[in-house]
Amino acid sequence: MNVDTIGVNAGLLWNALNEADVLGIKQIKKITKLKDKEVYAAIGWLARENKITVQTDPKDEKELLITLVPEH
Repeated sequence: MNVDTIGVNAGLLWNALNEADVLGIKQIKKITKLKDKEVYAAIGWLARENKITVQTDPKDEKELLITLVPEH
């Protein structure tokens, strides 16, 4: 996996999040067809750019909930 691939995967993740208010990791994998490491790399990319927020699901502390940061 290289930087270009991570950037493309981040775009897939961003598009999926743009269609939904909030997504969990399992939902992201199902929608984007990305593997675990690809999802987490894309999350890191978008988090570094302050495009998303990452929170723990209050119903399941092992699950993460990802949302887009509203643009100003």
